[in-house]
This record gives sequence, C-alpha cells and structure tokens, in this order.
Amino acid sequence: MDLFKKCYDYIDVDQIKELGIYPYFHALETRQDIEVKMEGHRKIMIGSNNYLGLTSDERVISAGLKALNDFGSGVSGSRFLNGTTTLHITLEQELAAFLHKEACVTFSTGFQTNLGIISAIATIGDIIFGDRENHASIYDGAKLSYAQFVRYDHNDMGELEELLAKADPKKGKLIVTDGVFSMSGDICNLPEIVRLARKYDARVMIDDAHGFGVLGPNGRGTAEYFGLENEVDIIMGTFSKSLASLGGYMVADAKVVDYVRHKSRPFIFCAAITPANAACALEALRILIAEPERPKALLDIAAYMRKQLVSKGLKIIEHSIAPIIPIYTYSQLRTLVASKMLFDRGVYVNPVLPPAAPEGQCLIRTSYTATHTKALMDEAVTIIGEVLNSLPESDDQLLGMLYEEK
Repeated sequence: MDLFKKCYDYIDVDQIKELGIYPYFHALETRQDIEVKMEGHRKIMIGSNNYLGLTSDERVISAGLKALNDFGSGVSGSRFLNGTTTLHITLEQELAAFLHKEACVTFSTGFQTNLGIISAIATIGDIIFGDRENHASIYDGAKLSYAQFVRYDHNDMGELEELLAKADPKKGKLIVTDGVFSMSGDICNLPEIVRLARKYDARVMIDDAHGFGVLGPNGRGTAEYFGLENEVDIIMGTFSKSLASLGGYMVADAKVVDYVRHKSRPFIFCAAITPANAACALEALRILIAEPERPKALLDIAAYMRKQLVSKGLKIIEHSIAPIIPIYTYSQLRTLVASKMLFDRGVYVNPVLPPAAPEGQCLIRTSYTATHTKALMDEAVTIIGEVLNSLPESDDQLLGMLYEEK
C-alpha cells in the first residue's frame, strides 16, 4: 500500500473549505495586539495568548533589535556546544531568581521544554501521573521517556490518590499537571496534589505556560497563587505567552537542572533560541517585575468579560479566574460557523474541536490581554452575543443556511 494513501484520502479539510468555514491560518498583517489587521480588515483580538500585552511593547521590540545588532540573527548550534550567549545565561539567572528556584534552563520552544524535561527526568521503571486534560507536549514527553504513563480524570484527586496508592513504592513517581488548563481555563488543585505527593513520595511538576504572568500577586504563577512555591519540584513555562517571545524554560533545584542540561535530547540536539528571542523574553520579564499591576489588570478584564458574556445568555465555563473563557457551542459545525461569522464581523476567536474538546462539547475559546479596554470588550461581546444567539439550533438548519449563502 502507498504510504501516502492516508494523505490523499484525507478530505475533512476540503469539505470544511468547500462550506467556506475553514478557520485556520488567517495571516496577521500587523503586530500581535488587542486589535490587529487580518485579510485587509480590523479584528478585535481575543484569541491570542498575549496575556500581558507585551508583544507590541516598544521596550521589548527595542531589546530584540539591540540583540540582533549585538549577536546577529542566530546562534547556529545548540546550547550544549556553540549556542550559548550571555543573554541566555542572564535570562536563566533572572528567571530562577524571580521564580524562587536555584536554577533555570531554557529550551527552543515550549513544546520541546516538556519533551526535554519529562524524557530526561523519567525513564523505564518510573511512573508518570498526568491529568487527562494536560497539554499534548506532556503526553509526548511521557511517551519519549518510556516510563509508565497513568492518567487520572481531570482534577479528580480521588482517582489520583487511588492510582498513587496502587503504585509500586519502589518506583520513581512524577505527578505532572497544567497549572492553568489551556482550553478550559481551569486551575489545577495544587494543594491536594502537593499533599498526595508528600504522602506517596512523588515529585510534582507544573506546566505553567498559561499561569506565568497571570496568577499570583507578582505573576509568578500557579504555585505563588496557592502559596506553594517551595512545594513544587519543577516548574516549566513558555516565552510565547506572557513573555512575548519564543521558547521555554524549566526551574528547579540546581542539581536537577544540571542533570537535564546533560541528559535531555531535545535540549542537547536542538539549536538554541535566537539572541533576539532571549532578549525579548528578558525585557518582558523585567517589565513584569517592574509593573506587577499587569496581572491584576488581566484578571480584572477577564472577570469583566465573564460577567458580560453571561449577561448575553451565553453558556460559558464560569468557575475560573483565568483569562481563558470558553463559550460552549457544542457541535463542530456550529463552532465553525460561529467562528467564521465572528471573524467576518471583526472578532477573532479560537474554535476548539475534538480531540481538544469532547465530542458534543465543542467550544469557542476566548482569551484576554492586560491592555484590553472595557470599551473594546463591550464592542466584542455585543458582536459575540448577536452572532451566537442568531444561530439555528440544529446542524441541518446550519447546513441549509450555508448552502443558501452559496
């Protein structure tokens, strides 16, 4: 059989494009900001992870430009060999100090960070316990580690304890969880995870990609939010969200970080982040430290939008404070149609389809930025309410509407 048969038989995307509701790969023509230009038109951006609003901050941009001039466009190798600059070292030192850990190591992407940490720390004979809603990179890191991978239902601490109690006490154990879950905006039950880790001699790792710069009085993330910074063994995060750049990091005890530096294949065999990426992340970190009011402004605008969306009669996930607010659209077709209508009316959102959401529980994921204004959010929520409340109930009616338009 031809290896490529699966490629030529794959028609799902063609069918969606034929209906005119394909939602992906819209090209930005401007900086990532609270308002952007796409396909020649203004869009209110509530579908990015630019939580602190720093991707268009002139201080961050200037830092990147200076690094380009000082260090060139790339490093042409891995951190392990010729790819380490003084910018990488400074960024790691300042991140470790900010997050109250002994040491830090940076990776080329957030996805590689989880691959690199988990595959180095865990191995054959160890057990990894993970929340079912963890990010895909955690799943792939567990596969690469060859450790036993055991999943527990989302935030189900009872099931986690049952699994830990059954585990061989002689095996190394790692509990890994998102701090803030990227699709639902849920926050992990860190106090209970820490308690169970102590009871069953396990280590704790948090993926704080969506928690850093968002939670805690100083924006240090999920562990600070719960007052448990000293109880979490490994924290990873990304530069592509609050820190307005590209890459990822791990903070932990110095011996643990040093072990990962020398054992992690995704770290050793991948080129380092560019000097400009390192400089932008470093400047964004320094702005966060100097302007701790940004995380509060972010949570305030998220709380405002929750209230406004509910006032429009929309079904949302309400129980979190995170700046991720999913709106239930249920069917895949309804989700795609709604996303297209919103885009056409100037609001950019993210459709969430299986496997990122359970079948029949599809979502429109909205996410917010510290620099969003209430006036801009009022404009967006009016459009969202009008679009979602105007849609027919059944998929058959939606299809009929699409064919009529064609």
